[in-house]
Amino acid sequence: MNEGQARETHRTRLGTELKRLRVLAGLSGNQMAQAIGVSQSTISRTEKGESVPSAAQVNAWADTSGAGEERRMLLLTLAEAAVNEVITHAERLTGGLAAVQDSVHDLEQTARTLRHFNPGIIPGLLQTAEYARRILAFADPSANIGQAIAARMVRQQILYEPGRSFEFLLTEAALRYRPGPAEVLMAALDHLAAVVTLETVSFGVIPADAEMHAITRCAFILYEDRIDDRPPFAFVETPHASLSASDPGDVRKYQDELEAFRASAIYGDGAIRIVRAIAHPEIG
Repeated sequence: MNEGQARETHRTRLGTELKRLRVLAGLSGNQMAQAIGVSQSTISRTEKGESVPSAAQVNAWADTSGAGEERRMLLLTLAEAAVNEVITHAERLTGGLAAVQDSVHDLEQTARTLRHFNPGIIPGLLQTAEYARRILAFADPSANIGQAIAARMVRQQILYEPGRSFEFLLTEAALRYRPGPAEVLMAALDHLAAVVTLETVSFGVIPADAEMHAITRCAFILYEDRIDDRPPFAFVETPHASLSASDPGDVRKYQDELEAFRASAIYGDGAIRIVRAIAHPEIG
């Protein structure tokens, strides 16, 4: 899909409108970045439709550009709609896998609480570089994998930031998923067992023989306690597209499913023992 064939998403329209405002105001990308407190690369990704700015950033952009209230409301409406739209796999990869990681990083910065449910693989925030390299290569073999890995490793720094809270709930199958030689999985599990001891992290495992109370349809992430006072939203990634939902009823469905999965899970030291037993079966 080339640029001429690409559908106009809310993200791309928002980016176009923001760029038009900036240019008409006679501001460079660097000047806008300094004015609203983000990096110049974030300005570029936003204007390309690769990243969705927060409500606070949209308001700051409008203030800096001297936009009227009607234009400001249009921008805020587009920003909210952009959070809820389906983005196809091809559109997500427009800027490459590294740009996808940067976009996810931007979203993670908007929430104090992140809740991950994954029935298939170890989540990106908990992956080793080698595990990530293999997963990213599955996603797009033609991509610059080195840049994508570096961007994913940068994302992991959020785990160590004070004031953040993370919940990771995985199935035993996700822990046993092996994207390479046994040594790759062993190292990934040893890393996971160490990272989830952080005070910012709550970690649970659903054993393979656990009684279930909900269907494990897909992985999802809940972004809660948003820093910019926008509503919480749920994020789901499928093989062909990604979906974000902020409608309260839709978000509640994911929160309810997570609560049902918790009823089947083991948390704390018990969960870490499961991880170590899978990594080192010879010891058990």
